[in-house]
Amino acid sequence: MKDEDIVERIQKNPKFVQFVRMRNNYSIILSVMMMIVYFGYIGLIAFDKSFLAIKISAGSVTSIGIPMGIGVLVFTIIITAIYVRRANTEFDAAKDEIVKEASK
Repeated sequence: MKDEDIVERIQKNPKFVQFVRMRNNYSIILSVMMMIVYFGYIGLIAFDKSFLAIKISAGSVTSIGIPMGIGVLVFTIIITAIYVRRANTEFDAAKDEIVKEASK
């Protein structure tokens, strides 16, 4: 069987269409979440510096902006790990099943 035939069979498979839609929706949701967190933090830097300058406690050198910035980085790592975990399990299994069906 030629590769072109397999590709065509995969593209016409309803499971493939559903898979692509599911993966794209998941990616968009995670991307929007990341953009909200990132641009929210940047917006605070641009428009409310006084809030970010609030000290964590009396006599503290660290302002609230530092842990929030670290929180953005941690959120980025967590959201990436969530996507990678799902991609390596659910998405790969679905992809393998679709390719196996098309190769028959």
